[in-house]
Amino acid sequence: MTTGTIGVFDSGVGGLSVLHHIRRMLPYTRLIYVADSAHVPYGDKSAHYIEQRAIALSRFLVGQGADAIVIACNTATAAAAATLRRDFKCPIIGMEPAVKPAVAATKIGVVGVLATIGTLESARFAALLERYAGNVKIVTQGCPGLVEQVESGNLHGIRTRQLVERYTTPLLERGADTLILGCTHYPFLSNLIRDVAGEQVILIDTGEAVARHLQHRITAELPYRAETQATEVFFSSGDCDQARHTISALWGSTVEVQPLPFDFT
Repeated sequence: MTTGTIGVFDSGVGGLSVLHHIRRMLPYTRLIYVADSAHVPYGDKSAHYIEQRAIALSRFLVGQGADAIVIACNTATAAAAATLRRDFKCPIIGMEPAVKPAVAATKIGVVGVLATIGTLESARFAALLERYAGNVKIVTQGCPGLVEQVESGNLHGIRTRQLVERYTTPLLERGADTLILGCTHYPFLSNLIRDVAGEQVILIDTGEAVARHLQHRITAELPYRAETQATEVFFSSGDCDQARHTISALWGSTVEVQPLPFDFT
C-alpha cells in the first residue's frame, strides 16, 4: 500500500539517519527531504531563529504536497514543534533524546547524553529528565563540531575521532554505561563512538522509534493514496554539489539534490 507524501527536514544531513528508518518502515511512501545546510548547525542558533527556519521549511514541504512532516532534529523540535503543531493542520512528528529507553537500558544507573548545546539547554529536555530519569544519574555533554564533521562527510578522520574521544571520555569517566545519541547526525558516527567507548557501552538512537510513531500516525490519520510513487526527493539550502556528494554517501546510493527555492532560504 502507499501512504502519501512525508516531508522531513533537518539543519543538514543528519536527518538522513531518521529517513533510513522511515523508508524501511514505509517502503511505498514518497519522501521529500530538506537539508537546511545554509543554516547548519542549529545548535548554536537562538530558539527564535530556529523556529523561523522550521516554519519556512514546513511551508515549503506542505507546498510540495507533504501530508505529514517529521522534524528530524532534536534542537528544532525543542524550538519549534509546538508552533508547527499550532500553525499546520498535518501531523507534525518531532524528535527528542531517548531518556526513557536509556533509563531502562542502563545496568548501573548512569546514562550519558551526547547532544548539541541547544538541545541540552531546552525546556523540553529538562522536562524529559524530570519525567523519566527517576533515580538514574544523567550526565550530559555538549558536542560542538561533531555536526560539522558529519556535514562534511568526515565520519572516520583523525579530527572526528579526536572530537568523539573528547566528548565521550568525560561521560565514561563518570560511570555511564549507556549513551544517548541526542542529535540525528550522531548515528552516522555510531561505529566510531563504539570503537572509542567500547563494545560494552549501549548506544541509544531514537530514529526507529520516530519512524514507528510516524507509521502509526499516518495509518490512523491519512487517507489511502494509491497514486503516490515511492520516491525520494532531496533539497538543500546550501551548496548542492556538496550536498549531493554527502547525501549520496550517507543514503547509500547516488541521488540528485535540488536547490531550495530562494523564498525559503
